[in-house]
Amino acid sequence: MSDAAVIFDFESDFAGALYCIPMSVRLKLDNVGVKVSLKQWNKLGRDERDQLLVRPCDTLTDRRAYHDYLVTAIEARTGDKASGLPVESHPEWLDASRIPAQVSEYFAAEGRSPLTVLQWAGLAPLQRYVLIKLTRPGHRNENFLPALREFGLPN
Repeated sequence: MSDAAVIFDFESDFAGALYCIPMSVRLKLDNVGVKVSLKQWNKLGRDERDQLLVRPCDTLTDRRAYHDYLVTAIEARTGDKASGLPVESHPEWLDASRIPAQVSEYFAAEGRSPLTVLQWAGLAPLQRYVLIKLTRPGHRNENFLPALREFGLPN
C-alpha cells in the first residue's frame, strides 16, 4: 500500500465525497510541509481535491510538484497564503522497528492489548501514520476501532 489515492473504509462515509481530508492526503500534506484547514480544503474545487488525492508524493520531485500545486490552489481559491508545517526528517510511521510511545499509551488507556512490534511492522507506512494520527494525546477518535478492524488488528 502506497500513500497514493487511498480512502480507507473507516473514512469513506465522510472522505469519499472529499468533503473531509482523507488520511492519505493528510500524509502527503505532512510530507510537503503544508497545513490545510478544512475550510480551505472545502474551498478547493472537486477536481483540485481529486488531484491532491491522486497526485504522487513519493520522490523529492513529486513532493516539490505536489507542494507547488497545493500552494497555488489554496492561494487561488482562498486568497490566503498557505501555512507551513515542519517536515519530519525521520517520521515515526516509517520506522517499522519501534512502536511510538503515544500509540502504546493510547492502546493502554483504551484497555487494549498492546501492539507487538511484529504487528506494527506488518502495517504499511500509511496505516502506521493513521494510527499515530488517531492516537494523538487528548484526542478521542471514533475512527480508532474501525481502523483497527480494517487493518486486521485485534480490537
